[in-house]
Amino acid sequence: MDPNLQYWQSNGQSFLGRLRLWFKILDPSSVLSSQAEIEQARTLLQNEGHTQRKEKVANAWLLSLSSVHPDTGGVISTVFRSQVLLPISAPLVVASLIPHKGIKPALFWQTYCAGFNHANRNATATKDNKTSMKQSILIVGTVAYSTFAGALPQIILKRFRLIGAVAETFSRSLLPIPLSACLGAFSVMVVRSEEADNGIRVFDSNGNAVGVSKAAGSKAIKETALSRAALFGTTAAVPTLLLALLKRAKFVQRNPMIIAPVRHISTAIIFGLMIPVSFSLFPQFGKIKKESLEEDFQSLDRNGELFYHRGL
Repeated sequence: MDPNLQYWQSNGQSFLGRLRLWFKILDPSSVLSSQAEIEQARTLLQNEGHTQRKEKVANAWLLSLSSVHPDTGGVISTVFRSQVLLPISAPLVVASLIPHKGIKPALFWQTYCAGFNHANRNATATKDNKTSMKQSILIVGTVAYSTFAGALPQIILKRFRLIGAVAETFSRSLLPIPLSACLGAFSVMVVRSEEADNGIRVFDSNGNAVGVSKAAGSKAIKETALSRAALFGTTAAVPTLLLALLKRAKFVQRNPMIIAPVRHISTAIIFGLMIPVSFSLFPQFGKIKKESLEEDFQSLDRNGELFYHRGL
């Protein structure tokens, strides 16, 4: 089993433990590390073991967790690593949640979102095979559908200029909240659908692979989809609530120009805070009961719980 999964199994089973770890992993300075430094860190971990507490080994763990795919062992593309999600996505998220002309911000955001989900998936199903034509079509379709749906509130406001005040408030403030949550979950479910179709590897408590399970793949997708819904839904909801409260203040009523920068800044801050929180909602090394798996696993002489890599 990949050392990254061993580390998650030992250090990431509680929410607070995962949250503390994610705050360290998301340090953007690690993006500057070269591939040679990443490979050196991996070699160090394989030689020293994860029980060492030396500062050099601790830094190697963080670099490995932030840059290496735990399922394939390959180095993740720089633009799709977890620590660059905030600097790359924040402008796109802000742009997609405010009135704009056209659908370009939504298109850029949904394209990057699909790429991030694919790069950080559980790659058991495609580790030794090229992505199937069906999966490629699904990814393209996801981007196209999500782009249109994401821009729907702005399209309504632009096309129907005589829309009533109540409908305008709904399209501008309320609709983006459930829409953002649903689209975040939808992208994960479609882009990573191969995991449910073909299954993902399942491990025992010692890290030994005991088979491939479609049930575990479905559970991994569901958990990741829920975490994305929490990330994007909260990012859309909190700034909207904040602005609703601020608009009642006399200072803001006298200075309405302050509303736009407050919206942008608060959206970026909430998005940044919710990234580690949403990543921590479920363990990276998830548990699943043997009884919940296929019949092939019922005859295994193992304890009641098995494990799987959830992906991100």
